[in-house]
Amino acid sequence: VTIAGAACEYAIMRYANGKNAKVSEAVLVTCFLFTLTLPPATPYWVAVIGIVFGVFFGKGVFGGFGKNIFNPALVGRCFIYISFPSHMTISWTKPFSGFPGGFLRYFAGMDAVTSATPMIALKKTGEAAGYLELFLGNISGSLGETSALLILLSAAYLVYTKTASWKIMLSCSASLIILNSILYFSGIVKHDPLFSVLSGGFLFAVVYMATDPVSAPSNETSKVIYGALIGTVAMVIRSFSLFAEGIMFAILIGNTFAPLIDKHVKDFEAKRKVAA
Repeated sequence: VTIAGAACEYAIMRYANGKNAKVSEAVLVTCFLFTLTLPPATPYWVAVIGIVFGVFFGKGVFGGFGKNIFNPALVGRCFIYISFPSHMTISWTKPFSGFPGGFLRYFAGMDAVTSATPMIALKKTGEAAGYLELFLGNISGSLGETSALLILLSAAYLVYTKTASWKIMLSCSASLIILNSILYFSGIVKHDPLFSVLSGGFLFAVVYMATDPVSAPSNETSKVIYGALIGTVAMVIRSFSLFAEGIMFAILIGNTFAPLIDKHVKDFEAKRKVAA
């Protein structure tokens, strides 16, 4: 996947800049994050198609690094999610149990394939996975989304090093928790706020995707509004659509409105300064 993504970006830059073409290190991050959003059993050819589509249409057509509106990793995942749904929503691999788990093993055979992640199982059967399983990651799911513990530890590191915005993370989570609480105590949805935060790809997407500095707003106030929009839309999609998960679409919708949010917030702050 990484080779295909880097080769695609090089071809785009070579076409645009000739012999002076350079591939930014950011494409490696895109390839890594894209891979972590995939189910373990995803065929290589599907993954390659996804990363090439994401790098080309999510980044290359906008002019390359720093100019893209959408998160290219999510653009690629969205494309194969819609184009190859059987590979992205049906065949999920059961996690290894016991120590050292998957650290020394890669594949446990065909009997290790199940048909449901916690979010899908809840939507179909009403059965919810345990909080400890969700927190530690002993569940089925995409490569990077299962362990809430590891994601939270990495989030703390990113915030400490000022690599990612804590305002986006907090506002995303708070908006989802608030709306989920309203719907849960009203009897509209079956899953409580803690289950929503720990399950699916919410934490992974909030920490690594929503905080992408290129596709997110630059203004500090805008980041709060942007995060609230993503969390709210994700919860609405989870609750009222056919999709068990909604964070991917929510972030792409947030990317769409990020420049507009930034513009209006900056205009409003400028008017307040003039008035003051």
